[in-house]
Amino acid sequence: MAFKKGRIISLMIVFLFLFTALSCAQEAKKETDPVIRHGVIDLKAIDENKDGKVFQDQMDWNVISDKPGKCPLCGMTLKEVTLEEAKEELINNDFKIKQ
Repeated sequence: MAFKKGRIISLMIVFLFLFTALSCAQEAKKETDPVIRHGVIDLKAIDENKDGKVFQDQMDWNVISDKPGKCPLCGMTLKEVTLEEAKEELINNDFKIKQ
């Protein structure tokens, strides 16, 4: 009986360690994902195809791409918006943009 309890505790510790390591790896990936914008955001540079539009998350406003996709933070589909719309949302949500 004591052997089973010890084994269960060992398995629980291993599971907790793996869960923690996976969580840390996911957080690190989120911080380095290129569509998550940090600092002063340059919308014109993000608009690589120069069509005046970008794709922006409607919850995580600093998640912006020139291509459609999903937000790496919340999983929502990015919405196509004009550069002016993206700029307004960034300003309204206290992000800094390059003028």
